[in-house]
Amino acid sequence: MMRSMFSGISGLRVHQTKMDVIGNNIANVNTTAFKSSRVTFNEVFSQTLQGASAASIETGRGGRNPMQIGLGTNISSIDTLMTTGAAQRTDNPFDLMIEGDGFFIVGDESGTYFTRAGVFRKDNDGNLTIPNGMKVMGWPAVDNGTRIQRGTVEYLKLDKPENITADPEATTNLRIQGNVNIQDGISGNGIPIQLKFYDSLGNLYTANLYMTYDARDAEWSIDIPDTLQLTDANGNVFTLVGAEDDSITIVFDSDGNLDIENSGGTNGTFTISNGGKPFDLTTDLSDGDPIIKSTIGPLTVDFSGLTQYNQKTNIDPLMGDKNGLGAGREPGELTGYSIGADGIITAQYSNGQQKMLGQIVIANFRNPAGLQKVGDNLFITTPNSGEFDGIGSEPNLQGGVLEMSNVDLAKEFTEMITTQRGFQANSRIITTSDEMLQELVNLKR
Repeated sequence: MMRSMFSGISGLRVHQTKMDVIGNNIANVNTTAFKSSRVTFNEVFSQTLQGASAASIETGRGGRNPMQIGLGTNISSIDTLMTTGAAQRTDNPFDLMIEGDGFFIVGDESGTYFTRAGVFRKDNDGNLTIPNGMKVMGWPAVDNGTRIQRGTVEYLKLDKPENITADPEATTNLRIQGNVNIQDGISGNGIPIQLKFYDSLGNLYTANLYMTYDARDAEWSIDIPDTLQLTDANGNVFTLVGAEDDSITIVFDSDGNLDIENSGGTNGTFTISNGGKPFDLTTDLSDGDPIIKSTIGPLTVDFSGLTQYNQKTNIDPLMGDKNGLGAGREPGELTGYSIGADGIITAQYSNGQQKMLGQIVIANFRNPAGLQKVGDNLFITTPNSGEFDGIGSEPNLQGGVLEMSNVDLAKEFTEMITTQRGFQANSRIITTSDEMLQELVNLKR
């Protein structure tokens, strides 16, 4: 009877532990990326009253099975279930969900930790962090945000000084497209062509060239003077000295299309330069003008998009070549961030430029269920989980989405019912054993 009482006590203990686990699962039903746990039982040592024996020819008796009395139950395991939770849409670009296996890598001075909860944010120092302040780790961007350097992970800092603004770029390619009318080319100074371009500091300038028509030779010309008048965005006028004095001839066929072979320039282009070099505004601006330490050009102008039809003139000078390359740009201010499915963080700037700031990576383990929970949705490695290699791997992420808890309420409530009944049954073992002991005591009266 004492054995049955202690067996009942062990049953109460393990069912109470299971109830504790169930309660924690249900409490975290809405915890981001929470991984539920389950409890399994095993029997403890059994007392052997009689061992087993084999069949004997001498005695003519068959074999006998062992006689044992179990001494109760014990906790076999409390496992962490690493199944993926459902997706919850948030539309916050810093909310991320891992598709498949893997863990985000975070840390501070206390060490490196791992989490499935991709609730990220930027702190006042520009670090990418999780809610408890730990910094997110990944691979940095190098070469002015044009390449990700794979290797040992490091803290991702978004607002580095070089990332606050986007560098300007001098214009190198221009193009003139549209239609020119012969009558407009004869009258006055001809057809004005206002070229717009950026210098190496991102200052925007305009310069006017004129396209005139020679009726005798039936051809057009664009004159490039050795002194160009520039106007900046504030209306200040500068004289750019050193341009190659040249005149570009442009010829159209009888259908009004450009005749590149008989036109000047190179394959429908001409270049404005200072002897084939950029214009140095430090020295080439005329006396008395503000000195700006920057450069312009050389400017390659593509006029292959011109036509000569019998319609009004509608010339449209544009920056950049036919593919938009070499257009130049002004300095850009940081306007926002985006995170791709590959974890690359990209900054957007007011001038349309984009720059990579780093890449969020994930850590994979051979036995993720062997990780140890330490609170705050964090895990640490254990001897049975495998070690983190310090490098990580490229992730597959969903942006604007968070992973929800993988707790199955229907399953948990069912487990709660069976646990409650198991607890009741074991308590009945104790009360029944107590009544039997009471009957035994009452034999002596």
